[in-house]
Amino acid sequence: MGRWVTVGLGVMSPQEAPSRIFSRFLRFGLLAWGGPVAQIAMIRQELVEEERWISKERFNRVLAVYQVLPGPEAHELCVYFGRLAGGRLGGFLAGLGFMLPGLLFMLALSWLYVAVGISSPLFQAVFAGCQAAVVALIVRAVHRIGGHALTDGWLWGMAVLAAVAQWAGIHFLWTLAFTGAAYSFLKRGRRPAAMAVCAAFLAVAFFSLRNEGSAGSVSMVAVPGAPLEVSVLGLFGSGLRGGLLTFGGAYTAIPFLQHDAVEVGRWMTNAQFLDGLALSGILPAPLIIFGTFVGYVGGGLPGALAVTVGIFLPAFAFTLIGYDLMERFIDNAALHGFLDGVTAGVVGLIAATAMGLFQAAIRSWPAAVIFGLSLLLLYRWKTKAAVPAVVAGAGILGLLVFR
Repeated sequence: MGRWVTVGLGVMSPQEAPSRIFSRFLRFGLLAWGGPVAQIAMIRQELVEEERWISKERFNRVLAVYQVLPGPEAHELCVYFGRLAGGRLGGFLAGLGFMLPGLLFMLALSWLYVAVGISSPLFQAVFAGCQAAVVALIVRAVHRIGGHALTDGWLWGMAVLAAVAQWAGIHFLWTLAFTGAAYSFLKRGRRPAAMAVCAAFLAVAFFSLRNEGSAGSVSMVAVPGAPLEVSVLGLFGSGLRGGLLTFGGAYTAIPFLQHDAVEVGRWMTNAQFLDGLALSGILPAPLIIFGTFVGYVGGGLPGALAVTVGIFLPAFAFTLIGYDLMERFIDNAALHGFLDGVTAGVVGLIAATAMGLFQAAIRSWPAAVIFGLSLLLLYRWKTKAAVPAVVAGAGILGLLVFR
């Protein structure tokens, strides 16, 4: 551990050497299974709960800020903590270390997918087992993060309403604006205003449920026609659009990249696009690393790197360039109630997503057994090796059961 110094607006954080920052976040990247929820929980466990780089309350507000900015939150948190410990160079090295393992794994799998194919029964069996374990990782992480963020009955209620809004198809930005505004009114003692906001939001959610809203779904309609020629610059533009429009998590980038790759450029099919999503879900990486697969199918290694740089560029830029402004935003006491409400809404959105993933992955009793065993081990086994060990063990069980 490096020495502690005052950074920026009176914030105490450890000052670490660049090599130490890179190696620490490279390790985070190697252990980053389970998507953004599990990754955020892992970062929080070590840097907030064990080493106390920042307080738990501050972490919740930093996370809330990143939830309303575009980009993968777990990666942005790594850039933020690296910036605290080592300035702009530290932030860059932290972000690079966290994304590098997933990038290399996805490049290897993309080459294998295009050159060889991965439809063998053995691979599918291992994949089925890993999927069940990944869902268990997400469920465990939702519990861990929710336990810290939902500190009173109002926040619990807002998390539940956010989950209902997700099922109703209400856009997440409206949901986060509602939870932030309602809890901000409560913190100021304006309960009637908070109740009015809640009532209005419930009415919108009920109307959306009755009309079976489906915002943000991925199109499954086959698009005829020959593939269009795509340039590396065009692939970079697709990635940059996805990175700038990824509000609320990597899942929101799906329709934008799918539109460019399947509906407009037609360099891949919907089936191939969904294969890339499935591969990214079992890698130690931000889910948005599936953009590397999309770029590889469209333009080989240069295309993969172009899409990846475009997607991650905003995630680096917001913290490395706008760090001081973001710190002032976080330290504004008048905004604390709003950010706490946004955090509660995020917990509800993630819980709804976890339930959807559960329904998609756990379709048989062997998968349910693997899920249950994985969840039990994750609750009982506290070592940092638990995540890769559980995922690997689930893959072996899948090979034995599903082949």
